[in-house]
Amino acid sequence: MKFGVITFPGSNCDQDMIYVLETIMGQEVVKLWHKDTDLQGVDFVAVPGGFSYGDYLRSGAIARFSPIMNEVIEFAKKGGYVFGVCNGFQILCESGLLPGTLQHNVNQQFICKNIFLRTETTNALVTRTMTKGEVVKIPIAHGEGNFYAPDDLLKQMEDNDQVLFRYCDENGAVNAESNPNGAKNNIAGICNETRNVFGMMPHPERAADSFLGNEDGRKLFESILAEVLV
Repeated sequence: MKFGVITFPGSNCDQDMIYVLETIMGQEVVKLWHKDTDLQGVDFVAVPGGFSYGDYLRSGAIARFSPIMNEVIEFAKKGGYVFGVCNGFQILCESGLLPGTLQHNVNQQFICKNIFLRTETTNALVTRTMTKGEVVKIPIAHGEGNFYAPDDLLKQMEDNDQVLFRYCDENGAVNAESNPNGAKNNIAGICNETRNVFGMMPHPERAADSFLGNEDGRKLFESILAEVLV
């Protein structure tokens, strides 16, 4: 499978994503620059984390207008797979490829730590081989991870089974205490209605190598490959 990983000015997780896809998962990876206008025939686009354009205005608001994103939007409209992590999730929301928005954490502080996620659906490429209700430990590192959507949109998303992950405790309990940023309904990751665009604030690429002492994030990449490489 051929993956494309985008680098914006300020990206700092692009190399992490490339390492996991290329070295850990053994896949072909193309490095895409924000000024590129050609996706080079990739099958899957990864929009990594970081601080694109210094997070000026709102996180992801400027990156949304990069030349490469015009290609990504068209790619997604045609059914191509797109996965945004952290800043990448913010960019996809700003681009209209995912519903809702990411606001400042309720404590107005940058949060960097391991958290727990509960898998809410297996009806998505990134969770297909996981188990509904499965709890994984994945790190977060963000200042604007507070997912927000109006109540009517939230209901629509919940009814459509678009929530991939919720923040929870180590036992899978979803409550205010396990919500690190104030996200509505403890939402940590979602997909679009057509289930080909995915976004999440936690960093699975930072929990996919045995040297880091945590390989829970690898489950998402294994799920992607298990579905596509059948």
